Amino acid sequence: MTTCRTTAARPSELTARAIPAARQAAASGTPPAIELRGISKSFGAVQANRAISMIVPRGTIHGIVGENGAGKSTLMSILYGFYRPDAGQILVGGRDAGITDSLSAIRAGIGMVFQHFKLVPNMTVLENVILGAEDSALLGPSLARARRELRRLAAEYELQVDPDAVVETLSVGHQQRVEILKALYRRADILILDEPTGVLTPAEADHLFRILRGLRDEGKTVILITHKLREIMETTDNVSVMRRGEVVASLRTAETSPEALAELMVGRKVLLRVDKAPARPGEPVLELAGLRMVDRAGVERLRGIDLTARAGEIVGIAGVSGNGQTQLMEILGGYAEPGARITGTARLKGAALPLAGTDAAARRRAGIGNIPEDRQAEGLVMDFAAWENTVFGHHRAAAYRSGPLMDGAAIRARATQLIKAFDVRPPDPGLAARHFSGGNQQKIVIAREIEQHPALLLVGQPTRGVDIGAIEFIHRRLIALRDAGAAILLVSVELDEIMALSDRIAVMFDGRIMGERAPDAASARELGMLMAGVGGERAPSAQPRGWRA
Repeated sequence: MTTCRTTAARPSELTARAIPAARQAAASGTPPAIELRGISKSFGAVQANRAISMIVPRGTIHGIVGENGAGKSTLMSILYGFYRPDAGQILVGGRDAGITDSLSAIRAGIGMVFQHFKLVPNMTVLENVILGAEDSALLGPSLARARRELRRLAAEYELQVDPDAVVETLSVGHQQRVEILKALYRRADILILDEPTGVLTPAEADHLFRILRGLRDEGKTVILITHKLREIMETTDNVSVMRRGEVVASLRTAETSPEALAELMVGRKVLLRVDKAPARPGEPVLELAGLRMVDRAGVERLRGIDLTARAGEIVGIAGVSGNGQTQLMEILGGYAEPGARITGTARLKGAALPLAGTDAAARRRAGIGNIPEDRQAEGLVMDFAAWENTVFGHHRAAAYRSGPLMDGAAIRARATQLIKAFDVRPPDPGLAARHFSGGNQQKIVIAREIEQHPALLLVGQPTRGVDIGAIEFIHRRLIALRDAGAAILLVSVELDEIMALSDRIAVMFDGRIMGERAPDAASARELGMLMAGVGGERAPSAQPRGWRA
C-alpha cells in the first residue's frame, strides 16, 4: 500500500511557530477585523469551544479547518450571534462588539452565508435581499433603493443576478450569489462562508473564489470554513486549525501544506488520495435501459437512462445537484415520488427489478443497500439513539428478533461492535443521533448499510460536510466493499471524489447521461463542461481496466 509522505513539521512544532497574528495586524497600522479572546462554550458536558483566541487581519481571506466536531460551526455561530459564549470577548475593529444576537452581529458589519441557504424560494431576488432590511412600511422606496444598490454591487463584485427572478428558479450558484448580495446590502465588511462549494460545479466554484478575492482586494474580510484543503491552499491568506474545541495552529497559508494541515486537524498523518488497486469487474449487477421519469407536476426528471454497474466496480455519477441524480437513486432505492410515471427496464443480477411503487424493504431484501444523499432526513431518525439507527431497515432480520419481538440486547451488542469498527465518536450507542457531528452521523449510516454486504450499494454524497479524517475512513470502506465484489453506484457533486473513487464515470445533466469516461483518461475541465451541459454528445462508454464483455 502506498502512503502519502511529507516532510512537514509535527503538529506540536507547527503550533509552536504559529503566526503571531497580533503583530501581523499591528504592523499594518490598523486593528484586526476580528479578535476572539478566550471564547469558551459548553453544551451540557460537551465542551465545544475551549478558551479560543484567534485574530483575523483586516482585508484577508482567513480559512478555518478542522474535523467534524472540532468546534468550527459553534465558534462561527457565536461570532454571528446564534449562541452566546460562556466566557470570552469578541472584538470587531479593535472594539468590543457586544454581540448578543444576529441583529447585533449584522450591525457590527458581519454577514454569514450558510451551507444551507436561508432564502424564501417563492420570493424574488430583490424581495429576499430586502427582507428584514426594509426602510419603512412602504415597500416601494425600499425596493427601488435595493434595485439600484444591487446593480452597483453586481457590477463591482461580479455578482450578476436577475433581481426579478424567483429564487427557486435559480441555479444553486446564483442562489449563493443572492446570499452574498444580502450580506453586502446590509453593509457587511466581514463575510463568513460555511462550506460554500459543496453543491457548485468547478466553474461555479472558480467564479465564487474570484468574487471572494475581489471582496478582499476591496478591503473586506472573508472567513472561509471548508474541509477542502485545495481550496484553503489556493484561496486563503492565513489558516487556523481547530481540533477538539481548541485552535492548535494559526499559519500563513503560503508557509504550510495540505499534508501538514491534515496532520494538524486529526493529530496523525492522513492519506490525501484514494489508495486502491485496479478494479476487476465481474458480471452485471445493475442494468438500466431507457429509464424515464415524469414527476407529479409533469416535469420530466429522467430522460432515457442507460447504465450498467458490474460486480467489483464503482460507477460514479458526476453532476450538479438537481439534474436527475436524486430521482435515479430514489427509484433504485424503492422510494420514488408517489404518483410519478416511471418507464423503462431495470434488472438486478439478471432478474427484473420493479420500478413502480415504493417498497424500500423489498429493495433491501433483494440485496440493495442505500446510503441516501440527506443523512438527517432520509438516513437517520434524529431523536432515536445510535443503536436504534444502526438497525433501521434491517430490524426484521432473524438476528435481531426474539420470537415476534425485536431483540434489544442483540441490537445493542451489534451496535457497539459497529460503533467501534467504524470509529464513531463519541462511542456511545445510547446517544441520540442528533448529538453526533455530521461526520459521525454519516459513519452510523455507512456502518449499517455496508455491514449488510449488499450486492448493490447506492451511495449519495458520502462525504458531504465530512472532515478529512472521516473522508479517508469512508473511502477505504467503500473500496473494501468494491474489492469484496459489490457493485457501487456513487453520486457526488465532489468532482475530486468522483475521479478518485470511480472505476467508470457517467456525467448527468438535465436528466440525461451526457457521456462516460474512464477516470485516468478524463480531465476535471472536460467533466466540468459535461456537468454544465456543454459538449452533450453521447460519448462511447469507457471500459475500465479488467473489463470483461
